[in-house]
Amino acid sequence: MVKKPTGKNTSGRGQRDLTVKVKTARGRKLSSTLWLQRQLNDPYVQRAQAEGYRGRAAYKIMEIDDKFRFLVPGARVVDLGCAPGGWMQVAVPRINALGEKRGKSVGRIIGVDLQEVEPLPGAEIHQLDFMEDDADEKVKDWLGGEADVVMSDMAAASSGHKQTDHLRIISLCETAAYFAFDVLSPGGTFVAKVLAGGAEGELQKLLKQKFDKVVNFKPPASRSDSSEKFVVATGYRG
Repeated sequence: MVKKPTGKNTSGRGQRDLTVKVKTARGRKLSSTLWLQRQLNDPYVQRAQAEGYRGRAAYKIMEIDDKFRFLVPGARVVDLGCAPGGWMQVAVPRINALGEKRGKSVGRIIGVDLQEVEPLPGAEIHQLDFMEDDADEKVKDWLGGEADVVMSDMAAASSGHKQTDHLRIISLCETAAYFAFDVLSPGGTFVAKVLAGGAEGELQKLLKQKFDKVVNFKPPASRSDSSEKFVVATGYRG
């Protein structure tokens, strides 16, 4: 049950508390209650709902691209683990996938995910395990050539153990990187989510062998209490 503020100004309190508070329901864990309360009070969640995005993650790729500028008109993009589709929503207008920017090159975006994803105008979505042996060839066939950008907001299922989760997502990110090596064109960009925790050194070393520049970036939309960050590798050497 959601307990909303009454709006009454009680003597001695000053301004009223507008925070939405959630009572612990029978059968719901405290951690779930806290997560729900955080979601209800998250300005990015509220903004995503108001602006029609499929999740708050849309603002992460927005802020990453505002800084590094890889989603440009005409770009060919692959979104790994694309569900629910927020990253694609941001990419479609920026790469001009619908051809709405006259005089600009028209881009293409291929989204792949293990689960079915709701269609999105301007994006081509496939239900596919990108770890399959021939996944890279399938994606290049669908894209009509090599990609300019491979991006991933994937995260392994949480185990509740911080170090284990860190190792899992680093492993997933490394697998995504090897996929990117197979589908990126020279000069291409790789963007992926990682968790800080100490094991990302080998991933950085791997990417620096293949790209001109590799940096870590934590966009403002990423929660401050999260160990989440994004690795951005630009200038793929092929």
